[in-house]
Amino acid sequence: MTPEAKARSRIDARLEQASWAVQGMQQLNLGAARGVAVREYPTDSGPADYLLFVERQPVGVIEAKRDEAGDHITTVESQTARYAVANRRSPSKVRS
Repeated sequence: MTPEAKARSRIDARLEQASWAVQGMQQLNLGAARGVAVREYPTDSGPADYLLFVERQPVGVIEAKRDEAGDHITTVESQTARYAVANRRSPSKVRS
């Protein structure tokens, strides 16, 4: 398992502990819970590791990084900021 895959596994567990429904694009159902975290949500800036929705509205982005990246997390702020303002692809267009 790659370091980033390990980080995603831990992020999934923590989101679920916090009552988020964690989904991949294949299972996308924004009505499954009040808070839904969608893995690898496609944007025009590339896929966001997690796009967070509350009551079907996008509210945040989580970028998965190796533990070692935490010492220099400000270096990835611009990447997360790009996802936050990027145009999201419609789920119906993503599935086709």
